[in-house]
Amino acid sequence: MNILKNTLAVLVGLTIGSLINGAIISISSIVIAPPEGVDVNTVEGLKAGIHLFEPKHFLVPFIAHAMGTFVGAILTTIIAVTHKLKFALAIGIIFLIAGIVNVIMLPAPVWFNISDLLLAYIPTAFLAYKLTNKNK
Repeated sequence: MNILKNTLAVLVGLTIGSLINGAIISISSIVIAPPEGVDVNTVEGLKAGIHLFEPKHFLVPFIAHAMGTFVGAILTTIIAVTHKLKFALAIGIIFLIAGIVNVIMLPAPVWFNISDLLLAYIPTAFLAYKLTNKNK
């Protein structure tokens, strides 16, 4: 039964975390308007116009990556029966892999790629675990 609950914990964490990430990304152009003429709805449009982006344009994607990972890891930690830290970090690692794929696909500035990969995934998953288990 523990295996089933732990598997469910990871699936719920990945699903809800991904939905949150996607929802934040989908409203990013409302929060901070993209540069004039840049199509942010396609990978090709992003590739063509990413050189026009200012640091402010990378704030919402970073928040989306961190919040998706954070909420996913919190849910996983709450639902998992055993090995909570391992499963929370697994969420961070899976989202990190997706972040690496994103870095390969989109030519974002090096400063953003480094800060996103180093700060948005594993640290937020660990923080989610610590905050969820602070009294245990």
